[in-house]
Amino acid sequence: MNAPILLEGIAIEKRYDKFAALGGVDLKVRANTVHSVIGPNGAGKTTLFHMLTGTKSVSAGRILFDGHDVTREPDHRRVRRGMARSFQVTSLFLSLTVRENLRLAAQGVAPRQALNCWHAPLGARASADTVARVLDRLGLARFADTLAGALSHGQQRRLEVGMALAARPKAIFLDEPTSGMGIDDLQEMKRLIAGLRDEHTVVLIEHNMDIVMDISDTVTVMQQGRVLAEGLPHEIRSDERVRAAYLGNMITGGKA
Repeated sequence: MNAPILLEGIAIEKRYDKFAALGGVDLKVRANTVHSVIGPNGAGKTTLFHMLTGTKSVSAGRILFDGHDVTREPDHRRVRRGMARSFQVTSLFLSLTVRENLRLAAQGVAPRQALNCWHAPLGARASADTVARVLDRLGLARFADTLAGALSHGQQRRLEVGMALAARPKAIFLDEPTSGMGIDDLQEMKRLIAGLRDEHTVVLIEHNMDIVMDISDTVTVMQQGRVLAEGLPHEIRSDERVRAAYLGNMITGGKA
């Protein structure tokens, strides 16, 4: 039996003057799945993320999340509904510890708490249970009091995923979380993302085809602002349109 649809985009368009970055994208993401969005540079993947998470506004179309029409809601309202996002470029507080980064992310669901500088982060404001749970999931518990700027690149990328998790989201959007990683870090991130579907829904932009094909429940392929193909990983792997338009021989593995 298919899981219920948590997120749906209906005929989403994004235009900049005469240029159509998105030309009518339909997308259905089911709860507790990993749904990957792939395609060549300029296909519209990140623009689609902006539309879904509310960091930019749609030109046309509708976005439904968890039974609510969020099309015109700003990003902070969508965060409170249960959306969280990590970005392609690392966006950590490098001069704060790992623990403090996670605490701020946990408080950020309620901005008035996050920006309250007049009271020490004690008791409930410390979000200690949430922070401890996320640290354990990331495998970063022993680095809890280490400055984020002192972590390796791979650890920083995992921490960024953790900051999204600290918001206790229903859906987490990951934009190229393995970018720049070495092989050991890749395996750690792969295990982390695959395990998220137990409690969350994951929408993933990723160029590493090994990871996409191994952990995705559904893969959407974009080209020139439109959906070219969608299906199970093995269906996408064998789709001649996808081979011709984007992956070619790279579909068998490696990065594209």
